[in-house]
Amino acid sequence: MKKVVAIVGPTASGKSKLAIDLALYFNGEIISCDSVSVYKDLDIGSAKPTLEEQKLVKHHLIDCLEPTEKFDVATCQQLARNLISKIDRPFICGGTGLYLNAILYNYEFNSPKRDDSFAKSYSDYSNLELYNLLKEKDPLACDKLHPNNRKRVLRALETYIKGHNLLSSFNKKDEALYDSYIIYIDIAREILYERINKRVDLMFDLGLEKEVYDLYQKGIMVDAIGYKEFIPYFEGLISLDMVKEEIKLNTRHLAKRQKTWFKNQTKANFYDVLNYDKLLEETKSDLKAFWGLK
Repeated sequence: MKKVVAIVGPTASGKSKLAIDLALYFNGEIISCDSVSVYKDLDIGSAKPTLEEQKLVKHHLIDCLEPTEKFDVATCQQLARNLISKIDRPFICGGTGLYLNAILYNYEFNSPKRDDSFAKSYSDYSNLELYNLLKEKDPLACDKLHPNNRKRVLRALETYIKGHNLLSSFNKKDEALYDSYIIYIDIAREILYERINKRVDLMFDLGLEKEVYDLYQKGIMVDAIGYKEFIPYFEGLISLDMVKEEIKLNTRHLAKRQKTWFKNQTKANFYDVLNYDKLLEETKSDLKAFWGLK
């Protein structure tokens, strides 16, 4: 199995710095696992690595697409796996947990297109009746669903009845495709929130308002934290100070969700970031063992 290292954690925790330092030390390359940094012209708000940082270590999946182009989890999965196959020591870095899991595990995104008329044909069925019907057809899929999750039960039933592969065959999320070592950078909440607030202040100092306004003038409205909050301001509905506070609040909420995701949805190794030198030495030592190096 190919060995892959992932460096994850909440926004503003210092993932990029650690990834660069480790990739430099181990002669690796960094694959960005972020749904915003992949776009050109979304520089300040995405907190992507600077050009100077990108020159230190080869980065991938940064500045690849125009802001109008589509980038989703399936696209990220395909591109990242292709890169992993070519890189001797790949380091995945980012805070988008679903994207990371889709890369490392056998997530499949080739299920057939939903037919809205199918749901209507079963409108007279109760949730329990639908569930029992699915249980007769595809019990494996049924075991993973709650009877009251009507939408997903209908989807599983549709997949079976229309002669496609059983929906259970799409659900291989526990099947690892790589031998991965996931480093989660843990940080006390009060320290993280202080970092987030300072980062947002710095973004404004660096020209975030202009970056977002230039996109807005082109009719591009980015649905991401650090960008979407400006729309009411441009429409004269709120003040710039309110935009800044809203970005800080939304970023703090995002950080909380990220920690919950990585704690519950990944097999991560947690490291304390309070002493960076100690963190760097500990992760170097553990990765040497992971790769079997002296």
